[in-house]
Amino acid sequence: MNISHFRQIRAWQSARELVTAIYRGSMHGPLAQDHDLRRQLRRAAVSTMTNIAEGFARGGDVEFARFLDIARASASEVESLLVVCEDLGLFASQDLASLTSLTQRTLSQIAGFQGYLRNPRANESSAEYLV
Repeated sequence: MNISHFRQIRAWQSARELVTAIYRGSMHGPLAQDHDLRRQLRRAAVSTMTNIAEGFARGGDVEFARFLDIARASASEVESLLVVCEDLGLFASQDLASLTSLTQRTLSQIAGFQGYLRNPRANESSAEYLV
Protein backbone atom coordinates (compact mmCIF):
# COMPACT_ATOMS: atom_id res chain seq x y z
CA MET A 1 0.00 0.00 0.00
CA ASN A 2 1.28 3.41 -0.94
CA ILE A 3 0.02 6.45 0.94
CA SER A 4 1.41 9.69 -0.40
CA HIS A 5 -0.52 12.12 1.82
CA PHE A 6 -2.23 11.93 5.20
CA ARG A 7 -5.51 13.07 3.58
CA GLN A 8 -5.75 9.58 2.06
CA ILE A 9 -5.99 7.90 5.46
CA ARG A 10 -9.56 6.97 6.42
CA ALA A 11 -8.93 7.58 10.10
CA TRP A 12 -7.80 11.13 9.30
CA GLN A 13 -10.86 11.65 7.09
CA SER A 14 -13.15 10.50 9.91
CA ALA A 15 -11.29 12.65 12.43
CA ARG A 16 -11.74 15.63 10.12
CA GLU A 17 -15.45 14.89 9.90
CA LEU A 18 -15.54 14.65 13.69
CA VAL A 19 -13.84 18.05 14.10
CA THR A 20 -16.35 19.67 11.75
CA ALA A 21 -19.30 18.04 13.53
CA ILE A 22 -18.00 19.04 16.98
CA TYR A 23 -17.42 22.64 15.91
CA ARG A 24 -20.80 22.94 14.23
CA GLY A 25 -22.60 21.22 17.07
CA SER A 26 -21.01 23.45 19.69
CA MET A 27 -21.62 26.80 17.99
CA HIS A 28 -25.20 27.08 19.21
CA GLY A 29 -27.27 25.74 22.04
CA PRO A 30 -26.31 25.04 25.63
CA LEU A 31 -22.76 23.88 24.88
CA ALA A 32 -21.99 27.23 23.26
CA GLN A 33 -22.38 28.80 26.70
CA ASP A 34 -20.07 26.36 28.48
CA HIS A 35 -16.81 27.78 27.19
CA ASP A 36 -14.48 25.44 29.09
CA LEU A 37 -16.21 22.21 28.09
CA ARG A 38 -16.68 23.41 24.51
CA ARG A 39 -12.99 24.36 24.26
CA GLN A 40 -11.82 21.02 25.68
CA LEU A 41 -14.09 19.04 23.36
CA ARG A 42 -12.88 20.97 20.34
CA ARG A 43 -9.21 20.63 21.32
CA ALA A 44 -9.51 16.88 21.79
CA ALA A 45 -11.16 16.47 18.39
CA VAL A 46 -8.55 18.63 16.66
CA SER A 47 -5.78 16.74 18.46
CA THR A 48 -7.12 13.47 17.07
CA MET A 49 -6.90 14.75 13.50
CA THR A 50 -3.59 16.56 13.81
CA ASN A 51 -1.76 13.70 15.51
CA ILE A 52 -2.64 11.41 12.61
CA ALA A 53 -1.19 13.97 10.21
CA GLU A 54 1.88 14.61 12.34
CA GLY A 55 2.56 10.90 12.74
CA PHE A 56 2.36 10.41 9.00
CA ALA A 57 4.94 13.16 8.50
CA ARG A 58 7.42 11.43 10.84
CA GLY A 59 8.33 8.97 8.13
CA GLY A 60 8.51 5.70 10.04
CA ASP A 61 5.93 3.11 11.08
CA VAL A 62 7.07 2.93 14.71
CA GLU A 63 6.91 6.69 15.15
CA PHE A 64 3.64 6.88 13.24
CA ALA A 65 2.08 4.22 15.49
CA ARG A 66 3.16 6.25 18.54
CA PHE A 67 1.35 9.31 17.20
CA LEU A 68 -1.68 7.14 16.49
CA ASP A 69 -1.58 6.21 20.20
CA ILE A 70 -1.91 9.91 20.99
CA ALA A 71 -4.66 10.37 18.40
CA ARG A 72 -6.54 7.42 19.84
CA ALA A 73 -6.23 8.84 23.35
CA SER A 74 -7.59 12.17 22.13
CA ALA A 75 -10.51 10.45 20.42
CA SER A 76 -11.21 8.60 23.68
CA GLU A 77 -11.19 11.97 25.41
CA VAL A 78 -13.80 13.18 22.92
CA GLU A 79 -15.89 10.11 23.70
CA SER A 80 -15.64 10.77 27.43
CA LEU A 81 -16.50 14.46 27.04
CA LEU A 82 -19.55 13.48 25.00
CA VAL A 83 -20.71 11.50 28.04
CA VAL A 84 -20.44 14.69 30.09
CA CYS A 85 -22.48 16.47 27.42
CA GLU A 86 -25.04 13.68 27.57
CA ASP A 87 -25.27 13.87 31.36
CA LEU A 88 -25.78 17.63 31.20
CA GLY A 89 -28.21 17.52 28.26
CA LEU A 90 -26.01 19.73 26.09
CA PHE A 91 -26.84 18.01 22.78
CA ALA A 92 -30.08 16.75 21.30
CA SER A 93 -30.13 12.95 21.58
CA GLN A 94 -29.92 12.48 17.80
CA ASP A 95 -26.92 14.81 17.54
CA LEU A 96 -25.21 13.10 20.46
CA ALA A 97 -25.78 9.66 18.92
CA SER A 98 -24.28 10.86 15.63
CA LEU A 99 -21.22 12.36 17.34
CA THR A 100 -20.71 9.25 19.45
CA SER A 101 -20.97 7.00 16.41
CA LEU A 102 -18.48 9.13 14.48
CA THR A 103 -16.09 9.09 17.43
CA GLN A 104 -16.31 5.31 17.71
CA ARG A 105 -15.75 4.90 13.97
CA THR A 106 -12.65 7.12 14.21
CA LEU A 107 -11.35 5.10 17.17
CA SER A 108 -11.88 1.85 15.29
CA GLN A 109 -10.08 3.12 12.20
CA ILE A 110 -7.15 4.38 14.25
CA ALA A 111 -6.89 1.04 16.03
CA GLY A 112 -7.01 -0.83 12.73
CA PHE A 113 -4.28 1.35 11.30
CA GLN A 114 -2.14 0.87 14.41
CA GLY A 115 -2.48 -2.87 14.07
CA TYR A 116 -1.40 -2.71 10.46
CA LEU A 117 1.62 -0.50 11.18
CA ARG A 118 2.78 -2.67 14.05
CA ASN A 119 2.39 -5.95 12.19
CA PRO A 120 1.44 -5.52 8.51
CA ARG A 121 1.66 -9.21 7.59
CA ALA A 122 -0.58 -10.40 10.41
CA ASN A 123 -3.06 -7.58 9.87
CA GLU A 124 -3.72 -7.52 6.14
CA SER A 125 -7.44 -7.32 6.95
CA SER A 126 -6.72 -3.95 8.58
CA ALA A 127 -6.04 -2.48 5.14
CA GLU A 128 -9.70 -1.48 4.92
CA TYR A 129 -8.97 1.18 7.55
CA LEU A 130 -6.09 2.72 5.71
CA VAL A 131 -7.15 4.42 2.50
